[in-house]
Formats: sequence, C-alpha cells, structure tokens
Amino acid sequence: MRLSFEKKMKSLFYVTVGAIGAFSGICIYKGDEKFYKNFVMPVIHLLDPEQAHKLAVITSQYRLTPVSKYKDPNTLSTTVFNKTFANPIGIAAGFDKDGKAVMGLKDIGFGFIEVGSVTPLPQPGNEKPRVFRLSNDRAIINRYGFNSEGHTVVFERLKDAKTHLDSPVIIGVNLGKNKTSDDSISDYVKGINTFGSISDYLVINISSPNTPNLRSLQNKESLRQLLKAVILTRNNLEVSPKPPLLLKLAPDLTHNQRRDIADVIKQPDCKVDGLIICNTTIERPQLKSEHKNETGGLSGEPLKDVSTNMILEMSQLTNGIPIIGVGGVASGRDAYEKIKAGASLVQLYSSIVFEGPPVVTKIKKELSKLLEEDGYKNISEAVGVNVKSI
Repeated sequence: MRLSFEKKMKSLFYVTVGAIGAFSGICIYKGDEKFYKNFVMPVIHLLDPEQAHKLAVITSQYRLTPVSKYKDPNTLSTTVFNKTFANPIGIAAGFDKDGKAVMGLKDIGFGFIEVGSVTPLPQPGNEKPRVFRLSNDRAIINRYGFNSEGHTVVFERLKDAKTHLDSPVIIGVNLGKNKTSDDSISDYVKGINTFGSISDYLVINISSPNTPNLRSLQNKESLRQLLKAVILTRNNLEVSPKPPLLLKLAPDLTHNQRRDIADVIKQPDCKVDGLIICNTTIERPQLKSEHKNETGGLSGEPLKDVSTNMILEMSQLTNGIPIIGVGGVASGRDAYEKIKAGASLVQLYSSIVFEGPPVVTKIKKELSKLLEEDGYKNISEAVGVNVKSI
C-alpha cells in the first residue's frame, strides 16, 4: 500500500515537473511578456550580472531567443540617413560588443542593431566586477572599459552575419579607442576604414566614462580636430553610398559645452550626420539599490528624463539634426517622449535586462497605439513636435 502511494507521488512529481517545463517552454517560445518579467528574468538575475549578460549574448548568437510574431505596422516605418527602418526601436551599443548576437536580436524584432564599442586592437577592459544591477532603481552601473575582440575579429563576424541574414537588418558599428593608444584620432580613423564597407552607419563614441580622458575629446578644439579627420576619412572611402557618421554624447555636458558641440558640427568640414543622445552618466541621483555608489556609468530609468531633456536641447541647438535617443526606454510612452523631443530613432538596453526580449514588441505596440491616438499616420510626423512648439 505504502509502495503504491510512493509510486503515485513520484509519478505525480514527474508529471508536474513535465507540465511546468512544457508550460515554461511554450511561454518562452511565444515570448510571453509577463512570464519573462515575473519568472524568466528573476531566475536569470540569480546569476552575476556579467554572466547573465554573456548568457543573453549566447542565446541571441545561437537564435535561442523567441522570434517575434509581431508585424511592424506602416506607421512605425521611417526613413533616416536615407535608410528605411522597419521600426524605430534599436538595441544600444554595449549589449552586443563583438557582433555575435545580430541574428537573435533581429529575431526579437529590433529595427536596427548597434554593435560595439569596437576598439582597433583587442583589449580585456577593466577588472571585474565591472557591472552592477540596481534592481530597485531599474538601472545598471557598468565600468566595462571597452572590452573588445578588436576590429579584425568583429569585421569578419559581421561580414559573415550579413551573408547569412535571411532578411536585411540595419547594422551600425560603434567605434571606440584603445585604452593605451597615444593617438585617439588614429583609432577612430582605423575604425572607419575597417567598417565603412559593411556598416549602415558608424558611431564616434567619445562619451564613455570608463576610458581615461575619452570624454575630453568632446571639448571644442579636440572635437573639431577629431571630426575633421574622421569625416575626411569617411568621404575618401571607396564605397557608395558612404556610411553616415554619428557622434555619441555624454549626458553630463554643461549647457555651454553642448552649445560648443552644436557650433562645431554645423561647420562644413565637421558636419556629422546625426547624434546619439546619450551615453551613461557619472551623476548619481537618489538611488535605493545596494550598489548605488559603484564607480561607472549609470543607465536605465534614472537616465530617462535627463536623456529626453538633452534630446530636446540638442535638437534646438542644431536646428533638428537627426538624433537617436537612448536612456531609460522601457515603454512605448518613453520612446514617444523622446521622439516628440526630437529623436528620429530610439534605442534601449537596460529594459531588456529587467523585462527580457518581449519588451521590444511591447514598446512597438504601445508606440503604434500612441501615434494612432494622436492622429499621426507615420512616426516621422511626430519627430520633434515638442521642439516646434517652443
């Protein structure tokens, strides 16, 4: 009798585990938003943040992420930099540093993918631990320090990815400098020469807080010299069309520094094609999490309004230069506010850490609904409406 009871309990256990496993598998495959947010991501967060990041890259690399079934509506299609984006939501640099995850990120539903930052020579980055999850603040602090496999490896990987893509996706390459380099300008010139033939756009990243003296390149005269060199290099590339050049800025710039940058990029020989606003911040607002005082760049929800306000300011100062807005985007409303402030495209990173891949489809659905409610037939009609109203 007892043996029969134990057998029944054992059978019940196996059936229950099997049912839970099957249910979980179905939810993961379907990209169930609540299941990811409430179950999958908390389990992943049991891992060290850098290990969790590596796991996310691996699952994207081998296309183990859920394939989005959402069909982007025409309202979300937009043309920027003379390129057509199926939707304006992209993954920010820092997630796929070495171009491993392009296939999986496309499956999730991103309209464009930014790889990097990539440095000319391979370098390990800063000592570990170097990334911290601030769950109570929906934020991340990182001090990776441009850990990169280098130009050669990433170039070959992106070349292979573009060959095997079953449908096109816009890929940007974010360029950085080596920590030990004595010639910063040369490092960015090398990046343009290496990736100019296979990238849909290139980013000059001089705003990371984790490489010594990098942000000093945002100073007026240093920036002028850098931009003259990289724009000349881009213009001399033997490719057509030439890849657009974007400049990524820090949120910690003063108003005078922002005005100086706007003045520089209006000059014909320094005229970039767009801005990315913004990188992580070294400021520390009121934070609640355990790791709030760690050194590094803060991203996520605390950066949301800072980023949106800077987009508005730089759009005014530059008379509407194309902007990719990034910082604290976790909903369609967040994306919409950046678009109305002057962003033509929007990127996210931290929200996928806390909500998982389904957050991309959620944002697109919410954004499409908001556009419809306000009577816009296309997202391009909403870009900068708050700027125009000032």
